[in-house]
Amino acid sequence: MLDKIQPAEFAEINVAYNQVFRPGRLSVGLVLPLEAYGVGAEPTLQGHLEAARRAEVLGFVALWLRDVPFNVPSFGDAGQVFDPFVYLGALATATDRIALGTASVILPLRHSAHVAKAAATADVLSGGRLLLGVASGDRPEEYPAMNQSFDDRGARFRDSFEYIRAAGSAYPKHENAQGKLSGGIDLLPKPHGARLPMLITGVSQQTPDWVAQNGDGWMTYPRNAAAQGQVIADYRRRVKAAGQPEKPVMQSLYVDILADPAAPPRPIHLGFQSGTDFLRSYLHEIATLGVNHVALNLRFNQAPIDTTLEHLADVVLPDFS
Repeated sequence: MLDKIQPAEFAEINVAYNQVFRPGRLSVGLVLPLEAYGVGAEPTLQGHLEAARRAEVLGFVALWLRDVPFNVPSFGDAGQVFDPFVYLGALATATDRIALGTASVILPLRHSAHVAKAAATADVLSGGRLLLGVASGDRPEEYPAMNQSFDDRGARFRDSFEYIRAAGSAYPKHENAQGKLSGGIDLLPKPHGARLPMLITGVSQQTPDWVAQNGDGWMTYPRNAAAQGQVIADYRRRVKAAGQPEKPVMQSLYVDILADPAAPPRPIHLGFQSGTDFLRSYLHEIATLGVNHVALNLRFNQAPIDTTLEHLADVVLPDFS
């Protein structure tokens, strides 16, 4: 069960962070695009802004965008195709209250000054609704296309992370392999809230202690209950040992929701096909393990997406609002 001494709230960072993440509770978001597309196929992105607005109206708390610079055929997944920061700008004007997250920006493939400026811009334009998930990247083919080395991406991730943190302060002084901030220039705009909430995906080529010390939360993948409970408990032990306040954990989950609520689960890539009865029980289970947010991916869903979103809103979301 969850630790009884968890705080009433996580650290106050921005609107999205404190809306999506609450100790001892699970919230539910969605991975864009909100359409089904097969392995190796590209999404059509037809009606994508309308779908985002519909998700907000139905009560989902976050929309998540991926950073996929190149379509690598061996991975079979082009993501949502659009550049995440340009898309965040469009979503910021198309929606009013739903959190907008990246899962995740590949820091070694972007200069950290550009990431800091683009992320702060999206945060301000959306009224503090940005969650900045970051990662070191896992598609080796993308790195030579940008004249970057795959093997040292961990060091570049760490330097970029620290640069972005520094850039959030006024006239920062900071120097590493990403560049020198002399204190005589400033990067604008500043984030809407206290800082950009930065969530680290996996370990991103860092040590678990570095992840626990530096991130504002942790993004991970589905595992069986025993394993997931162990890794979350380990993460929270490391956070506490580092003298840090409690931090949230979120995970992704591919689902294919069947019409029969009682349909039993069948494994699919990083998730399962099932009826809503099993999905609800699964979400309650991971909540007890310490997961604070789940990002549902409907890419492999066989029923019409609109129908599934309505069904989830009616049957599942009331348990996790």
